[in-house]
Amino acid sequence: MNFNLTRIAPTPSGFLHLGNAYSFLLTKFIAEETGAKILLRIDDLDRERYRKEYVEDIFDTLDFLEIAIDQGPKNVKEFESDWSQLHRMEKYQEGMQKLRDSKLVFGCDCSRKKILEINPAGNYLGYCLDRRIPLTKPDIAWRINTLDADFVSFLAYSTKKITQLIPEETAFYIIKKKDGAPSYHLASVIDDEEFGVDLIVRGNDLYPSTLAQLDLARLLELSSFPRATFHHHAILKGPDKTKLSKSSGSTSIQFLRKGGKRLPNVLGLIGQMAGLSHQVSSLEELKSHILPKNE
Repeated sequence: MNFNLTRIAPTPSGFLHLGNAYSFLLTKFIAEETGAKILLRIDDLDRERYRKEYVEDIFDTLDFLEIAIDQGPKNVKEFESDWSQLHRMEKYQEGMQKLRDSKLVFGCDCSRKKILEINPAGNYLGYCLDRRIPLTKPDIAWRINTLDADFVSFLAYSTKKITQLIPEETAFYIIKKKDGAPSYHLASVIDDEEFGVDLIVRGNDLYPSTLAQLDLARLLELSSFPRATFHHHAILKGPDKTKLSKSSGSTSIQFLRKGGKRLPNVLGLIGQMAGLSHQVSSLEELKSHILPKNE
């Protein structure tokens, strides 16, 4: 299979860790095998956690991992002046209005605490559907009514077509947050459509998001996103078997580099966490072991 464009899409909400590096490298390896160019798309709509040093860390980490970017910003200044998602707010607003006109949008004022009280699993199950909360009311999130959503399909990198309903984890997904900002789902789909991304590599934890975003793309009547190919990879976990996070500094690339770790050392750690039976120390070695087979 050949592709035109894939993307690396980090959020500048903390210093990047080994799990991010694994995903970035896997994207690089698949791009090399399929001829895809790589777009750097930094998702910076979470302004509360945005820090310039986190953006700088993205460029430093990509350089350290020897990942060449074909499209996108080359430094912090270029990112903020030309590539920030803030420059695409008009497109997001247009998308939110189109969805509102579809009559599938409903208002929700539930807090995370309230959702957990109702459903300890943390999944939102449409509690506000019949409350008819005005969409213009302050501090209201906009959600999509997915009760009658159809099956969604996508092509996995193994060339297998997958068809499934939106799972409970992303049912009634948000398109507009309580602060008025577009949701991750909405901005991500519109960006991938605009840039022409046709190969998306992401973790298994975002599999439910893929299904929600495909439904969203259908509602927005987008043409290219529904035809993209997806690869969902395993998530690296720490010694305690929990998912790595940006709040855990000991697995950040920056922390490891300050401690004297060089690229071969970091690749070795990634290989260990990925469950490889022997030590790797080069990009080609890691690639040969983690590159998915395109059947």
